[in-house]
Amino acid sequence: MFGPQGAEGRVDTTTDLNDKLEDFVTRFTFGDVWQRPGLSLAARSEVTFAMLLASGKEHELRVHTEGALENGVSPVALREIVLQGLLYCGIPAAVLGVRVLREVFDARGIGDVLDGEAEATRRKEPS
Repeated sequence: MFGPQGAEGRVDTTTDLNDKLEDFVTRFTFGDVWQRPGLSLAARSEVTFAMLLASGKEHELRVHTEGALENGVSPVALREIVLQGLLYCGIPAAVLGVRVLREVFDARGIGDVLDGEAEATRRKEPS
């Protein structure tokens, strides 16, 4: 789900203190739940991103933003989930989402997902 670098990162951070937890999380979460039929990896990533946004889990949101991009979720789709989250989770969640997206997009060299959309989405004044 996180690509080769993400998997290596998980292995690199496993210690004697967390090895049992890491084994359980990896096997159950990514071996069982993420492999179930019924939702694509991209759809699972979108749902997970939305739930982490709603719960304000910044570290996990960042990790799953990376995973969502690896699973084929577009930057625009992630931005739209944050916008939808504004309505149902509040301004703090949306601000967190925008901050995490900006950091991840900048690190990956992803340009501003609003380029070319600002004029199309601007509210039109009545004539």
